[in-house]
Amino acid sequence: METAPLDSQDELTALRALVAEQAAKLESQEAEVIKRDSIIGLLRAQLELLRHRQHGASSEKIDRKIEQFELMLEEIEASRAEAELRSGKTTLPELDDVPEKPKRKPLPDGLPAEELVYAAPCNCPTCGGTSFLKAPDRVVQVLEHVPASVKIVRHVEKRMICRECDTTVAGEMPTLPIERGKPGPGLLAHIMIAKFDDHIPLYRLSEMYDRLGIDISRSVMADWVGRVSALLTPLVLLIRAHIAALDRIHSDDTPVDVLDPGRGKTKTGRVWVYVFDGSGYQSATPAAIAYYYSPDRKGAHPADHLASFSGVMHADGYGGYKKLYGNQIVEAACMAHVRRKFHDVIKLKPSPIAEEALSRIGALYDIENRIRGMSANERRTLRQHHARPVLDELKAWIEATLSTLPQKQKLAEAMRYALSRWAALSVYIDDGRVEIDNNIAERAMRPLGIGRKNWLFAGSDRGGERIANILTIIETVKLHGHNPEVYLTDVLTRIQDHPKDRLEDLLPWNWTPSIDRHEAA
Repeated sequence: METAPLDSQDELTALRALVAEQAAKLESQEAEVIKRDSIIGLLRAQLELLRHRQHGASSEKIDRKIEQFELMLEEIEASRAEAELRSGKTTLPELDDVPEKPKRKPLPDGLPAEELVYAAPCNCPTCGGTSFLKAPDRVVQVLEHVPASVKIVRHVEKRMICRECDTTVAGEMPTLPIERGKPGPGLLAHIMIAKFDDHIPLYRLSEMYDRLGIDISRSVMADWVGRVSALLTPLVLLIRAHIAALDRIHSDDTPVDVLDPGRGKTKTGRVWVYVFDGSGYQSATPAAIAYYYSPDRKGAHPADHLASFSGVMHADGYGGYKKLYGNQIVEAACMAHVRRKFHDVIKLKPSPIAEEALSRIGALYDIENRIRGMSANERRTLRQHHARPVLDELKAWIEATLSTLPQKQKLAEAMRYALSRWAALSVYIDDGRVEIDNNIAERAMRPLGIGRKNWLFAGSDRGGERIANILTIIETVKLHGHNPEVYLTDVLTRIQDHPKDRLEDLLPWNWTPSIDRHEAA
């Protein structure tokens, strides 16, 4: 059957319609790509802002927002990659106002490497020839995941008997972290980091080991955790003593739910933190974080923790601290808390006055951003010259404005909050070692906020103390840029045999990894 040819005009019209339809589709797809790229750029900018803004919403709220943005970025970028694959394109059109795609970083050195070789055929598929010249190999490196593994280490102590006097001589076997126990220091370190840094409950960790064919019950690991905590206690005490001997600290506290078997429910305990970090003004004093646990929030606990402390303490407005301030301890209040009071007003309804307060406080933070990392003397001089006039004007403006406001409004409350702490808010102006806010301590509390979502509560008061002790070690180690699992593995290998009068050598700021004796042999 023959098909009659289309009229030339009809054919041309049909082709034009088809081209127009395809052009419309391409335009729509390009618009979608532009929209997605714009969203990615916007989210990246907002994410970066949240990461660096330390004087806005509370730390845990910032964490939640960051997590939400991270998830949105994951979904958008995954969709983008899927679109690339379906379209056969390697990249989507780039826009001048969209951030460039991050450059691929080189693979890290020092990782174990495996080489897979794919031999070329012996016969040319085109002509069947068998004579070849050598050509450069094509090499593609990829990262591959190797499932976690556990191995058995057999410690063999060679022994010999002297033929002449029957004396037994033997090699020197290291003292194991847990006597007559099966876990090596690496396994114990992994369990401690999984529980206290990755916030994985022990029962889940037991299930993960079970998938590897290894039976380690939750109760056995709990026993190991208790023993390791006892081994590390001397180092915890040294870190706490180091903090107490300084003259500048940041403090904060947070609630922790604790099982109360007698009542069949949970009670609220408290974890306190005291931090020293002088990196903002080039201090040579080692940074450290000390956590304490208490069964309640009575002011007697910080008084006990800081019995030997003398100096400036950054803190929030908790009433239990008031008895501490005087000749021995000077209060430095937190400007971030003042800022949040005005921010809370805006969340309820728009307020030009609150916006003005935030703008004035923001000017103080702009100065801090410029002087961060300078010496303490430089910071003091620049604050006195630039920040003091801004701070004085802020106080005068608040006092003048407060008298015009209904006193029961939240805006008036925010202003009274600031004025009631003005002397403590001004301490940082005349001391370059003092910060404008207490965000250093609030950041140190984030592990507790994350941990609560996973382990929900501590099993007992003793469990709360154990959390405080182990976090003291882990967070101080991280503050000095060390891998906490590597640190704990090395320290647990050495601590049993280490001289008690030289335990300072194992503190995170003094620690250097020991050379593996087997590798050195």
